Amino acid sequence: EQDESFALGTELFGRMLWKTERVDTPLAELKTIGEADLARNLASMRTACDEFAPGLSLVDCAAKAKLDKPPEGPVEGAKRQLGLLRQFVVDNDLVTIPSDDPVTVDAAPPYNASNLAYISIPGPYEKKLPSVYYIAPPDPSWSREKQQRYLPGETDLLFVSLHEVWPGHFLNYLHARQSDSVYGRISVGYAFAEGWAHYTEEMMYNAGLGRGDPQMHIGQLTNALLRNVRYLSAIGLHTEGMTVEESERMFIEMGLQDPGNARQQAYRGTFDPAYLNYTMGKLMIKKLREDWTAERGGRKAWKAFHDEFLSYGGPPIPMVRDAMLGGTTGALFSLE
Repeated sequence: EQDESFALGTELFGRMLWKTERVDTPLAELKTIGEADLARNLASMRTACDEFAPGLSLVDCAAKAKLDKPPEGPVEGAKRQLGLLRQFVVDNDLVTIPSDDPVTVDAAPPYNASNLAYISIPGPYEKKLPSVYYIAPPDPSWSREKQQRYLPGETDLLFVSLHEVWPGHFLNYLHARQSDSVYGRISVGYAFAEGWAHYTEEMMYNAGLGRGDPQMHIGQLTNALLRNVRYLSAIGLHTEGMTVEESERMFIEMGLQDPGNARQQAYRGTFDPAYLNYTMGKLMIKKLREDWTAERGGRKAWKAFHDEFLSYGGPPIPMVRDAMLGGTTGALFSLE
């Protein structure tokens, strides 16, 4: 009976990926891809921690990096970071910023504080409404120690701000609004939106953000590992019988999250099986960039790639791949 339940879960999970993202890669292969990316990021974290905090475990190293909190608090700290991030994008000519639309930062309201951060962006036909980047305060019922551990560190928050605004979700919105496609203007899919925002975190670090500082790299990797564990938890919870407690432990031990975030993330996986789209989308975009820029100048073609990719608005990434490569799709993913 349990085997039948797992088989049904696997079938339904596969249908979800095909119907929503046009991904038909077998689930076993997807899991192998996710495990490989987790291993890659853990190895990079070990290297960064050996420089930043020699002798500490990865869990303790990530916790130490997180002790360096924005002195003015996360909301005011994020406001400061956004200007720096936008200027970095401009100075390094990474992607076009097509308008000067503003974005504000605020604390998330209690009724929508189940995730550390998110951005609320007006719909395509809404006028004169603000885009707001929200940061959730810790649960007031938690102990003071748990609340302090939950608050993001400076570099952790920097990559969250990058993900939500520059050059992540907000910039995706600015491009989608100008897409030639009506569909592109009104609909941005899960893997495209979250894949792009997550992709930009590693892209910005590789473009020189932080100039190789190990603590900066830890901030980037902490966010990457969080998404790696979401990916594997989604598969585990919905197709393999993983418990919420096992997922929570994986967020702490391999995602290097504090207990508050780990609990939030494990429970999110029970109702959001598609939160594997952060890593899945990122890996598809990385592979598409690799293939598209191969004959267009490599690293020099990143801006052209980013502008072309964002011009489609946000359809399933395999469809964008077909359009950008003239129907020669090749592999969606690259096992590094």
